Amino acid sequence: MTEQSKILVVEDDQSLREAIYETLRLSGFDSVTVSNGEDALALLERQKVSLVLSDVQMPEMDGNELLKRVRAVRSDLPFVLMTAFGSIEKAVEAIQEGATDYLVKPFDSEVFLELIGRFCGSAAADKGLIAEDPVMLNALRLAARVAPSDATVMISGESGSGKEVIARFIHNNSPRHNHSFVALNCAAIPETMLESLLFGYEKGAFTGAIKSCGGKFEQANHGTLLLDEISEMDISLQAKLLRVLQEKEVERLGGSAAIPLDVRVLATTNRNLREQVAEGKFREDLFYRLNVFPLHVPSLKDRLHDVLPLADHFARNYAEGKCFEFSEDARRALMLHAWPGNVRELENVIRRALILRAGKTITASDITFEMEPAKVDQIVEETFTAVESSPSSLENDLCIKEQYLILDALRAENGNKQCAAERLGISPRTLRYKIAKFRKEGVCIPELASA
Repeated sequence: MTEQSKILVVEDDQSLREAIYETLRLSGFDSVTVSNGEDALALLERQKVSLVLSDVQMPEMDGNELLKRVRAVRSDLPFVLMTAFGSIEKAVEAIQEGATDYLVKPFDSEVFLELIGRFCGSAAADKGLIAEDPVMLNALRLAARVAPSDATVMISGESGSGKEVIARFIHNNSPRHNHSFVALNCAAIPETMLESLLFGYEKGAFTGAIKSCGGKFEQANHGTLLLDEISEMDISLQAKLLRVLQEKEVERLGGSAAIPLDVRVLATTNRNLREQVAEGKFREDLFYRLNVFPLHVPSLKDRLHDVLPLADHFARNYAEGKCFEFSEDARRALMLHAWPGNVRELENVIRRALILRAGKTITASDITFEMEPAKVDQIVEETFTAVESSPSSLENDLCIKEQYLILDALRAENGNKQCAAERLGISPRTLRYKIAKFRKEGVCIPELASA
């Protein structure tokens, strides 16, 4: 990556700082680390960076103070805060102070790298897309043809098929590639925050708005804005989005001045938007405004020639510098699977295989598609052992343990999600989000038993 694409990590905890550095390095990102705010400011005077990732709780100068001082000289620099005290209130406060986004500790490597990728691209974007199947190559040819234009592109496809990767490909091959690529996941942001994040707000626009803040449209000015999973946006907010797209200007919440925009908009959806329009769940006028150039990303089962190249790619990414190969029976097992969770499921399968493998060769016995409780217990035990021996490694995340606990609670409650949420001590909304994520990965979810 270029010097301009360097990530600055500010973290006073040495083990976590080293873990973040290693995770970024293994994923193809170039980063530099410092232990305090003063060193961060000194480094920013000498080097160009594309993102600042800072802890909040630090001695002498905390993350919030560092954010204010960085904003005074670099208002356009993406700044992500890491905090162990996560809540909606804290998130709103961080955004109000000018933070671009935030991470709640502890976070797993998948969530971490997804957020980093939104601001700095991804290893795939830097090294070229992995596509060998004719169906996927055809989709890429269409993406390459539309990229130089300013046309709005509607990218459809199943969850986990690589829609955001295609969106980044379009941006990177467009005349706007030297400007910002800003992605907003419409499904992951609470409705109460989505409008202010998208359009920005003025000081005093609502309780707690202590200063003015630009939204994602302003951040993406002269660049590209990706509205990820646009079908999940509330229909009342769709009307406001339509006006911004038509007028090419935005008004912040609580403001009256129109801010001119020069933004290319890309949108993704995993639903059939024509059916959503027919059911009254999506505005027809907004659909036609976004659907200027429709582009479909095929599911992994429809481009099987990409399975093995992608598997090799993920094995290299997560092998921590080691070299592994797949046996013939393992490759056969990968090719015969239906891949309901698409590329995201394949990535998880390879990560599990790297945990289970005994030597330098990944065999069919290491390839597990649906996790049985006994197998999960074995993996969790090995994961905790690895964490205890190497506590600084973010790659040894506890996602599998979380998955097992949730599935176990659902089985214990006969599939009753309300009771399972209470058993786990989490909100039903959080449980629904986790279940949706598991389904995308191809995990079988226990359903509510009928009377």
